[in-house]
Amino acid sequence: MMGGKQKKYSYDLKLEAAKAVVERDMSYSEAMVYFKIASLAPLKRWCKLYREGGEIALLPKAKGRPSASKSKATAMTEVDMLKAKILRLEAENACLKKAQALKALENFPTELK
Repeated sequence: MMGGKQKKYSYDLKLEAAKAVVERDMSYSEAMVYFKIASLAPLKRWCKLYREGGEIALLPKAKGRPSASKSKATAMTEVDMLKAKILRLEAENACLKKAQALKALENFPTELK
């Protein structure tokens, strides 16, 4: 099927076909017929992935480029968020202390200045 659409295979079918070849010693051609796989290349790729990474390696991967806002939001852990909050509150506290000190200077009697 040259130049045609690629057939999509489910995760379960990929897993079963890879297990049949790797664990049950089924030949590639037998697996292609049994699981109705159109080409040898994907079956070999699934078997290689299964040997190297197990069932997890055959899970579908997210396609495309991740958005910047989502990646930044998910990258910040709860500990990082708490550290940022502490820094912000410490800065706010320092500003309030300076404002309080300036206010106290304004109310200080002028003859003692």
